Amino acid sequence: MTTPEPLVEVIDLRKSYGAVRAVDGVSMTVDRGEIHGVLGPNGAGKTTTVESIAGLRTPDSGTVRVAGTDPAADRARTTRLVGVQLQEARLQPKIRVGEALTLWSALYPDPVPWRELAARLRLDGLLDRRFDDLSGGQRQRLSIALALVGRPELVVLDELTTGLDPQARRETWSLVRETRDRGTTVLLVTHSMEEAQQLCDRVTVIAGGRDCATGTPAELVGGADAATVTSFVPSGPLSLDEVAALPGVATVRAEGDRVVVGGSEDLALELVGWLEGRGVVPRRLRVAEGSLDDAYLTLVSDPAATTEEATR
Repeated sequence: MTTPEPLVEVIDLRKSYGAVRAVDGVSMTVDRGEIHGVLGPNGAGKTTTVESIAGLRTPDSGTVRVAGTDPAADRARTTRLVGVQLQEARLQPKIRVGEALTLWSALYPDPVPWRELAARLRLDGLLDRRFDDLSGGQRQRLSIALALVGRPELVVLDELTTGLDPQARRETWSLVRETRDRGTTVLLVTHSMEEAQQLCDRVTVIAGGRDCATGTPAELVGGADAATVTSFVPSGPLSLDEVAALPGVATVRAEGDRVVVGGSEDLALELVGWLEGRGVVPRRLRVAEGSLDDAYLTLVSDPAATTEEATR
């Protein structure tokens, strides 16, 4: 089996802002031709990591390479290699959508026909609209178009679908898949577990400034302690601390009046027996396989927990 060729290599990346260590030893690879997700809580170091990959931040230490290029040292080549859609970006207030697309296209030797992109992102009816008059979702779609127009080898998408309605979100997902299928590698920062599960070939989870797991969504779910999720409404008072202390329990949380317990495959039967011994009836009992949501919550609550990196 042929080992995929990494387009992006990050080794022991570290970056501080004053006394705050934003990134504290992140290592990861992004293979050519994949959609690679980056997940993590706010402040975990995700954006600093991808901005270092895009050449927008200079690391304090560590190694970053995109197609063999140091983004911080060779900004000109990095600009040709990488397209970027930032979580927050602004253009000149009076520039019109069509003008921005025309201008960005002129910067590249072989751009994607910008009218094609505009139609695909539902911008074709907004070409005469000034940037300042666009809604948040419209600005997001324009930012995606500008990131893709230069046919980059790597496109960085930071919170891709923030502010988009459900229809626009699904259409954008389809565009991302098409972008990958046409040969562009995608690095996707997202808070949406659904988005990661729908789009990503592999995912890296970052917590506390460190990478704590990398693998396919299925591998992260399968490797997590919460292989099954049991949820119920207890008929009487119940101590979550006592539930958490049971053998095989990985996570416990309350969602309204419902208790959600993640753990081993045999946990549901043992949990029901334990509740019966305390005179508590588990009403509206549900048992399901673990999800990426559950695996993620386990990983970020204990950054020391690791899942073996995927091999494909």
